[in-house]
Amino acid sequence: MAMPEFRGPTFKVLGIGLLTLLMLIPLAQVQRILAERSAARDEAVTMIASRWGGMQQVGGPVLAVPFERQVEHVRRGVSEWRRERGTLLVLADQLRIDGSLAISERAYGIFATPVYTSKLDLDGKFLPGDLPETRDDERIEWQWSAAELRLPIADVGGVRDVRRLTVNGVPRRAKPSPASVAGVPVVSIPLGLSARPLTPLNFRIELDLAGTRQIHFLPLARATRATLRAPWPHPGFDGGRLPSHHAVRPDGFTAEWNALELNRRYPQSWSDAEDMSASVGESAFGVALLQPVDDYARNVRTGKYGLLFIALTFLALFLFEVLRRLRVHPVQYLLVGLALSCFYLLLLALSEQLGFDRAYLIAAASVAAIVGAYAASVLARARDGTILGAGVAGLYALLYGLIISQKYALLIGAVGLLVVVASLMFLTRRIDWYRQSARVDGATSPDPIVPVEDA
Repeated sequence: MAMPEFRGPTFKVLGIGLLTLLMLIPLAQVQRILAERSAARDEAVTMIASRWGGMQQVGGPVLAVPFERQVEHVRRGVSEWRRERGTLLVLADQLRIDGSLAISERAYGIFATPVYTSKLDLDGKFLPGDLPETRDDERIEWQWSAAELRLPIADVGGVRDVRRLTVNGVPRRAKPSPASVAGVPVVSIPLGLSARPLTPLNFRIELDLAGTRQIHFLPLARATRATLRAPWPHPGFDGGRLPSHHAVRPDGFTAEWNALELNRRYPQSWSDAEDMSASVGESAFGVALLQPVDDYARNVRTGKYGLLFIALTFLALFLFEVLRRLRVHPVQYLLVGLALSCFYLLLLALSEQLGFDRAYLIAAASVAAIVGAYAASVLARARDGTILGAGVAGLYALLYGLIISQKYALLIGAVGLLVVVASLMFLTRRIDWYRQSARVDGATSPDPIVPVEDA
């Protein structure tokens, strides 16, 4: 069955619109492949993190004091006393965290991600006034002999070394623990107390901790001060609060955070039966090691303009038809659209091997050359093919400016689109569309492929 011909400019424009929408199918397939590759990259990052150390979240040590208490239960009018066990978690009065990161890259296949080894120094103290007491009117027994410090570390597998661990100047040893603080895994530091301390508990912890992509701190103290240094020029400060002071230089960054008890939504102490995960989690702050060039993010942004670029190219091809009185078959439009769709697949494949910039140059030059050469044959004039190919190259140059410019992307896009529309209006300002329709409708035979020469 022969494909029906478009008759008249109006029907031709409608047909081109349908062909443009048809190009959504190959563009959607390219986006699906891009999503699969992005998922493969994320899986590779997860694999690296599982072997090196994940995204770390570190807090100051929390004093955990087990207790037993008598609780009255009434059942069917009969009162009975039962013993219940729990643990009271007490935060420090002061916490100072001083850290530095040594950053490198680890790869899994063709995918790489930044990893770090941090040197963290934590010191602070617990005040006796914050520690629980047993009063005569309470049916509670504090088990100070089982008291311990719990140091929250999101991925304890990333602990490389504990260089120093002292409480009141006495060396202590850390051990694994199934417990947690607000949902964050911990390592346990037994204290070996015989009674409730009457003087402050001072602690000092120095450890090496490996992680991937980001590190966050938990302000688990009445007053927390954290400083961090790293030779990474692209930090992303995120979390519950921004640094009070920071400096970003080409050779790295330094940052300092300060957090007070008034800045959080959880108390100075609570029972482990209470769920503080959400409140503690939202108070975390820190830094993410952003990669200056995320090729997959750039590919996603590029693909968003795919349909617009195909539509503009089809429109340019249609103008050649009208201005030079040619007939271009819908199959030829489809082939041009497929070539333009291949740009995004070629860009994705090359960017994984060569980087986005070189991949973009090669893909754009290749597609522009193919479209220009094909148009030269279809339009029966090399100059017209060169003009169309140059136009496609110009569109890709404009798109590249949109991709690399975060601050001025909207301005560049708006001005560029206005220039395109103004050019179309200028080129078609003298066309009598009614006469074009009458000429086509009254024609006894299709116009030849060869252009009509001007008299």
